[in-house]
Amino acid sequence: MKKYIYIIEKCMDTNLFVAYIPGFAGAHSQAETLDELSENMREVVEMLMEDGEPQMETDFVGTQTLMVA
Repeated sequence: MKKYIYIIEKCMDTNLFVAYIPGFAGAHSQAETLDELSENMREVVEMLMEDGEPQMETDFVGTQTLMVA
């Protein structure tokens, strides 16, 4: 069982949730709900892993908040 962290954003133009896994080429999707997005991401990762274990291009570290006056 592998664990992946994915980033979720909301597109202001389409009002869709958009997700991607940092460093995992091709691991991205979009959906109208977070539940649908989660299922889409699972399907995408499972499909990509059919070709073998992915070579991650980067390693997710985290997020930070920046305050600007």
